[in-house]
Amino acid sequence: MNSLRHRHISVLGLPALVLLITAAGCSSADGSASTAVPSPAAKATKLCRNLDKVLPAKVDGERREDPSPASALTAGWGDSAIILRCGVPRPPKMVDPKVAEGRDPDAVAGGVEDVKWLMEKQDGGGYRFTTASRLAYVEVTVEKGLDSSGVLIDLAPAIKKAIPTGIADLTGTGPT
Repeated sequence: MNSLRHRHISVLGLPALVLLITAAGCSSADGSASTAVPSPAAKATKLCRNLDKVLPAKVDGERREDPSPASALTAGWGDSAIILRCGVPRPPKMVDPKVAEGRDPDAVAGGVEDVKWLMEKQDGGGYRFTTASRLAYVEVTVEKGLDSSGVLIDLAPAIKKAIPTGIADLTGTGPT
């Protein structure tokens, strides 16, 4: 039985976010990729471990299948079609004035389900999303052909629960 769920997407004055999210084509995952595990500061590591505990079993209809190497700082769904890495460094584009002004065709700032994101189009047609205004940066890569808005909607409740709003601490790095 299908249930209706409220979907709230707010774009911060940039309708290009919706256009880019819906513009993905079709592709399949190869399942052989490994994922680099981030090395955040101790505070971010703790937040990321909390996030791992509340992540959904399914995202956009895809079952959770964590990448290798196994880590509480990474998660995956759909045979690596969707990869989450928590505790990544702040992306350079996040502070690029061209992005804030909507002048960068490959990066857009916006929000989905009250979580702010930087969206960057990747080579090959997929997208990388990085949370903004949270105490730890969470990066989500979405393979070409998937409904990126559905992915972000499914992940938003866990991110809001585990990663409080604020400014991430960029001073310390390294595993705990």
